[in-house]
Amino acid sequence: MSAYQRIEKALTGDDYPALIREFPYAAHIGIQIHRVDEGRRYHLPFRDDMVGNTRLGALHGGVVAGFLEISAQLEVLISQNQRRVPGPIDFTVDYLRSAKERESYVNCEVLRQGSRVAQVRAECWQTDAQTPVAVARVVFLLQDLR
Repeated sequence: MSAYQRIEKALTGDDYPALIREFPYAAHIGIQIHRVDEGRRYHLPFRDDMVGNTRLGALHGGVVAGFLEISAQLEVLISQNQRRVPGPIDFTVDYLRSAKERESYVNCEVLRQGSRVAQVRAECWQTDAQTPVAVARVVFLLQDLR
């Protein structure tokens, strides 16, 4: 079975752990997807090897950015009706404060989805969703799954 077939099967069955396994970096950092209300929340459990600055006790900015980007990509993949792989073509992240040594979450909102591109806003937060540590805007090119 090809990777695309495994992704399609995971999406059809709402098997989020199987979907995560198809994205190596997402699996490596341990992203989890939880259903909340009408949507999803992306969860990143804390691990010591994610710390970028031991003096500040802060997560590495690359981990935060990767978490934001992959969460946005998964949100487009899960939320759209057609099965197309979202490939990032533009990514902007604003770091608002240090991400501390604790678990993190991302909430995503698909701002626009056309026939070829999708735009997503993603907010990473830790203890309070109203106080994000980073915000990203991602534009994806949508390509057929086959």
